[in-house]
Amino acid sequence: MTIVDGYEFESKRTHMTRLLRLFVTLLSLPILVGTQLASAQTPVYGYEVIGRFPHEPTAYTQGLRFHDGMMYEGTGRRGQSLLKRYQLEDGQVALSKRLGNRYFGEGIEIVGDRIYQLTWQAHMVFVYDLETFEQLDTFFNPTEGWGLTYDGSQLILSDGSANLYFVDPGNFVTDRKIQVTLDGNPVPSLNELEYIDGEVWANIWQTDFIVRIDPASGKVNALVNLTGLSAQTVRTDPEAVLNGIAYDVEGDRLLVTGKLWSDIFQIRLVDPQ
Repeated sequence: MTIVDGYEFESKRTHMTRLLRLFVTLLSLPILVGTQLASAQTPVYGYEVIGRFPHEPTAYTQGLRFHDGMMYEGTGRRGQSLLKRYQLEDGQVALSKRLGNRYFGEGIEIVGDRIYQLTWQAHMVFVYDLETFEQLDTFFNPTEGWGLTYDGSQLILSDGSANLYFVDPGNFVTDRKIQVTLDGNPVPSLNELEYIDGEVWANIWQTDFIVRIDPASGKVNALVNLTGLSAQTVRTDPEAVLNGIAYDVEGDRLLVTGKLWSDIFQIRLVDPQ
């Protein structure tokens, strides 16, 4: 480190070393998280596929929500991000809205007659009329936007870290924050979210695991191991990883998919051995 007139400058070698370390850390993170999940003392559920439905294989799934008999999905990638409503059974799109090319769409959630859509790094939250997708409002989100769900009073947001943020849907101000832990250790890479029977369910980015989180304490109550599910769908992209949880309350159906997958799967949990 060189200091000139009170300013700090890194040498090119030091800068490149820092970048290399960051790159290695990012590459190893999924392995470290996967190892942590696989070795946990917390109950681990398996799964059984009991149904499957078509899914657009070009959809980079970032948010999934089943509501009033229809599937809602938010997708990502700049220039391709959109919000759409479609029939689960045949994938027929009833309504879609494309985001501006500068935005990378992320998680979605429905609150009353409105639907919220996060963006990844633009710090923008778009609010639309649920029926028409007409834009009604925008909010500022100080963190990255990843997953979004609703517990009946507050929106719950993930930002790719081990934190969950509980947000007022009226102004998008964070009321509280919790750290998600598994056997006492933080669980990073929390991604797509769904609120099911008093728990927050979260995909862990680039793993085959879902964690079921106590929203009061942040403690992981249970794991769902979906290893092998990705082999049952068509994937042609290395980024085609598990991401997307939707719960049909009326039909008691648990639905999961992934980025760029050709199927949505209805699964039944298998009790821990």
